[in-house]
Amino acid sequence: MEKKSKLLTIGQFAALHGINKKTLMWYDEEGLFRPAFIDPGNGYRYYSYYQSSVLETILLLRELNVSIGEIRSFMENRSAAGMERLLREKIEDLDRDMEHLKAVRKTLSNQRQNMLTLMTMDLSEISIVAKSGRSLVTVEINSGTSFDRQVEMITAQTRKYQLRRLHDASYGTMISVENLYAGKFEDYSALFIEIPFPIRKAGLHIQSGGDYLRAFYTGPWEEMRRCYERILEYARGKGLELTGFSYESIINENVIDRVEDAIIQIEIPIKSRTD
Repeated sequence: MEKKSKLLTIGQFAALHGINKKTLMWYDEEGLFRPAFIDPGNGYRYYSYYQSSVLETILLLRELNVSIGEIRSFMENRSAAGMERLLREKIEDLDRDMEHLKAVRKTLSNQRQNMLTLMTMDLSEISIVAKSGRSLVTVEINSGTSFDRQVEMITAQTRKYQLRRLHDASYGTMISVENLYAGKFEDYSALFIEIPFPIRKAGLHIQSGGDYLRAFYTGPWEEMRRCYERILEYARGKGLELTGFSYESIINENVIDRVEDAIIQIEIPIKSRTD
C-alpha cells in the first residue's frame, strides 16, 4: 500500500497533464507509454510523477504530428541525436506551414479588398491608384489559347511553385500596352500568377510599384475593346502615358456562378515623368 500511495490513478494522471484517460489507455495498448504499476487484482493502472517528463515528450511529438510508429522507435532508443533529428524535421514542417499561412493571409486580404471594392466603388469610374511591386510567374498565351487551357496552365503553375491550391494566389491575364496602342485588344501576352511569399528564382516577372490607371469591365468578352478604348481616351485627356502591360484579374470570382457575370479589374502602369 505504501507503493500505491505514491502513485496516481489513471484519471488523476490524465487530469494532471490535461488529457483524456482514454489517451493513456491507448498509449498503453500501443506499447508507447505503460503505467508504472498495474494492480494484479483489479487491473487498475497507476502512474508515477516521475513519468511526467516522458509523457510530455510524447505529447509534444504528437502535437507536432509525429506518427505513433516514429515516437515508439524514438522512445525505445532515446538519444539527443534522435530528438534533434525529429525536432529539426518538425521545425522545417512548421516553417513551411507558416509560409503557407502568410501566403493565404495575403491572398485573403486581396480578396477582401476586392469585396470592399465591389460594395463601395463606382465600377464605371477610371481612377489612378498607387500599387506596391510584386513578383509574378508568367505563362505565354495567344489569342488562340482557350479559357479551359488557361485554367489548366494556371493550375499547373500553382503546383510547380508549391502553392497548395489555386485560391492561394492571385492570377489573371496580361496584354502589352504596345498592343493596346495598336488597337490589338485581344492579343494577350501571358497569364500571370502572383507569388504571395518571398522567392528568389530566375525568370519571374517583376510588376513594378507606382501609379496605375485602374478601370473595371463587365459584359461580353468580345466587347471589352470598348473599355480599353475608353481607357486610352481617358489617358490622352489627362496627358498620361501608359507603359508595360495591362494586368487583368476577376475580382468577384468567389461570388458568381457564371463567367459571364465576371467583373474584370484592369490596372495599367503610368509612365513617371522622371522615367
